[in-house]
Amino acid sequence: MKDVPAVETIKVIPGFAGLDAAQLGALMAGEPAYFYSRAAVARRVEDLRKALPEGMNLAYSLKANPFPPLVGLLRDRLDGADVTSFAELQTAINAGFDPASIMFAGPAKTETDHRAAIALGVGICAESTGELRRIAAAARQAGRPARVLLRINPDFALTGASMRMGGAPTQFGIDAADLGEVWPLFDDGALSFTGVHIYWGSQCLSEAAIEEANRISVELILGQAPRFPRQPELLNLGGGFGIPYSDRERPLDLGLVGRNLRPCHRSLAQAFPSARVFLELGRYLVGEAGIYVTRVVDRKVSHGVTFLVTDGGMHHFLAASGNLGQRIRRNYPLSVIPGRGDIDTSPATEFEVVGALCTPIDLLGHRVLGPDIRPGDLICVHCAGAYGRTASPVDFLSHPHPREYLV
Repeated sequence: MKDVPAVETIKVIPGFAGLDAAQLGALMAGEPAYFYSRAAVARRVEDLRKALPEGMNLAYSLKANPFPPLVGLLRDRLDGADVTSFAELQTAINAGFDPASIMFAGPAKTETDHRAAIALGVGICAESTGELRRIAAAARQAGRPARVLLRINPDFALTGASMRMGGAPTQFGIDAADLGEVWPLFDDGALSFTGVHIYWGSQCLSEAAIEEANRISVELILGQAPRFPRQPELLNLGGGFGIPYSDRERPLDLGLVGRNLRPCHRSLAQAFPSARVFLELGRYLVGEAGIYVTRVVDRKVSHGVTFLVTDGGMHHFLAASGNLGQRIRRNYPLSVIPGRGDIDTSPATEFEVVGALCTPIDLLGHRVLGPDIRPGDLICVHCAGAYGRTASPVDFLSHPHPREYLV
């Protein structure tokens, strides 16, 4: 992973979501914590509804953040859910999502997963012909057909997405070229064809790339339509919408994305009038709505470098340390909430912001410029609403787990 020197500045903010330093500190109770803004999530959903084609459904991808109060908030605003484990499935059900609108993906679902999904009537996203056979066996044992979506690995690799999951050898989905051997497996009635799931990439900040991916995906679905055993109920086009993690990245023009998606949605609606067309979003819905807050416990200088040592770190927020598969390490946006009175903003000091672990890779901010930050001040890592706590090794070195709050 390349290390690129940063030029970001730690900005002083008064608080978060209407809470000041004292209120945040009281909730933290001496430990780092995640805070998720209800208002920010609601605004993002509202913006999506205004921009996307009328009739386009939205599913929340729980892998981004399965915090139950957050999932409950989204249940009241969205149309379905994407889950990738039995625990996520339980969270979605407990939040009140309709089982018929839940799509269960993942390449290693177990017999227990299949049986639970069949009993609940959840759509199972089959990732291989082998899984289709295992689902059929579970359905015959249960005495009821399984609702199955085919997850297709499309034959294209898209530029403009930071992680590509299509057009290459992968454990995810069935290669488009191999779909011919799939359709006979639906003949005996154990598998009820429910739809198609295509996931082409993640963290894409290119409107043109999103348009191209969806256009090709729709062409793929329409090309396979004559082979469908029945009319589909659910068509999941994935999502891939990215968020900016620095000032050097430009946020998506959601209006343009929505306009570009209208022909795709129109084509599917005309071909399959009774089907519900979904976009599956996680990071884009909640990523910018969260912050991770950790307290500065020490400030030290070593060989001319000034360190801010915090009581949190990569065990709480692995992605922010650059150790969650990023090719290039980048600082997440940082701010500081004064925890000991006003901060002198006139001097600019270059800091290394580090965590509590006994490893040099526990780094939350590399070469960031900030004001006169001292012990007691609160460092806030932004864009923390997605792939935070549950994507981190929270038990490493046996430090306390971070708290979570929906505020």
